[in-house]
Amino acid sequence: MATEAGDDDMLDEIARDVAAIRATYELERTALLFHGEYDGGSALISISAGAGGTEATDWAEMLLRMYLRWAERHRFKTEIVDQTEGEQTGIKSATVAIDGRRAYGWLRAERGVHRLVRISPYDAQKRRQTTFALVEVLPEVDDDVEIELDWDQIRVDTFRSQGAGGQHVNKTDSAVRLTHLPTGIVAQSQNERSQTQNKEMAIKVLKARLLERALEEKEAELRRLKGEHVEAGWGNQIRSYVLHPYQMIKDHRTNQETSNTTAVLDGDLDAFMQAELEREATGTPLASAPEPA
Repeated sequence: MATEAGDDDMLDEIARDVAAIRATYELERTALLFHGEYDGGSALISISAGAGGTEATDWAEMLLRMYLRWAERHRFKTEIVDQTEGEQTGIKSATVAIDGRRAYGWLRAERGVHRLVRISPYDAQKRRQTTFALVEVLPEVDDDVEIELDWDQIRVDTFRSQGAGGQHVNKTDSAVRLTHLPTGIVAQSQNERSQTQNKEMAIKVLKARLLERALEEKEAELRRLKGEHVEAGWGNQIRSYVLHPYQMIKDHRTNQETSNTTAVLDGDLDAFMQAELEREATGTPLASAPEPA
């Protein structure tokens, strides 16, 4: 009617209303994806370099930067709980606490093996290299969540902190490592200023790992009852980041892909996360098998 009447003001108002409705719809639709018990809370994310020496530790550090930039885009608070440097460059492993609404809900889409293909800057012959890193995401455990620790089953080790830090680094045995003997789960912290603070943070990480293990066992039992069989092996990468001979990042679970590799490695991950969360929410099968390593 507005078009027939040539009422431009009315058309502009309708366009604004449609845009507002569409934005509200997308927000409500996205909110439905966070249905898990811990999806609304904060997260701990751990990154571990795979085999491959310098190339692997550099890739792990690239992923660490990517997730820190993602958190920055969402205005989430981050704290590096533990970090082990590579022998020449990069990191062997790192654990980061990401504090923000729905941080775990978003980041749980990132669990798995991430594969990088590129011309290695560390190879004098400029050969193409393939390397892997493992990303683990844990829900941050609140004080009101009951996770009982039996200290007769936990070994406590202290050691000197490594890497950058204040005057306390490499002066005293302030770093703490906790090993849960029945499961072999290890949690450690070395970035706090005192052994007491590091022990408190290590306990928090250990509780989160034990909670995640319980959740994974529950999910595995549900898959077994439903007749699903999913291998969580090291070679089953969830996403490939190809920087040579072409530029492409592809998620093998959803077929979500982009050629804008720079933006993704700079933290522009929401499209990949949302695609995987929607796949899980709708029960859609995995899109394709991972490409060979």
